[in-house]
Amino acid sequence: MRDILGNLDTEIHLSDPDPVKRAQKKMRTPLPKRFYKEAKAGAVEGGFAVLLDGKPVRTPSGKPFVLPTLASAELVAGEYDLQVGEINPSTMPHTRLANTALDGVVDQVDAVLQDVQLFSSSDLVCYRSEGPEPLVERQAQAWNPYLEWSKAALNARFFLAQGVMPVEQPKEAIEAIGIALRKYAEPMKAACLHSMTALTGSALLALAVAEGHVSPERAWNDAHVDEDWTIDQWGEDFEATARKAYRWLEMKAAAELLQAVR
Repeated sequence: MRDILGNLDTEIHLSDPDPVKRAQKKMRTPLPKRFYKEAKAGAVEGGFAVLLDGKPVRTPSGKPFVLPTLASAELVAGEYDLQVGEINPSTMPHTRLANTALDGVVDQVDAVLQDVQLFSSSDLVCYRSEGPEPLVERQAQAWNPYLEWSKAALNARFFLAQGVMPVEQPKEAIEAIGIALRKYAEPMKAACLHSMTALTGSALLALAVAEGHVSPERAWNDAHVDEDWTIDQWGEDFEATARKAYRWLEMKAAAELLQAVR
């Protein structure tokens, strides 16, 4: 399932798993010219479409590009409207995610949500470093609130692990996450939640954003406690920073699209 979701792109299969390298490759590939004057959202049968000079766009597989709300269609139309000269999919995260939902998730919603549930069995926030102490404290400060929230709001109590040794989580906790995921059993919602989960490595972080418990920005920062610690100790890796910035745009788009389809 993660391979299916990870390999869907706006027009072709992903040329590289690294989003920055993928964007660089696409920059070397001739992009389609902007052929339309106006991009806007409009009502169609079954929902809302993106209209380019009045003509509806379609997904990469040729399906009707129909979104459930006007707000979600406006997000995508806005990306089309911002294209200058050429249409560059790497600058259109809402569009790419919507295409993923319409082409790849629509018939596999349950499997996608099960994958999110599976993340919770080895969730980022449950695995703590054995040292040094400042890092341990930073992890606890960032991640403990999510465990407290999941226990209070989702009735899901998780165990902590130190180091790389796995810990088996309570069956009741995993089942509670499955119950919480039921409200996201629609293609667009499931795709957005899966994207946030995969980008952060945490179902709990993604659910906390989806449920309005924390902002996408806070969840993103909390997901990178270890990485930020390494930067503090050894300095910044500029390629890693560029990759992180690109992935943040995907995280932000997933949170925005999820909010828009409600």
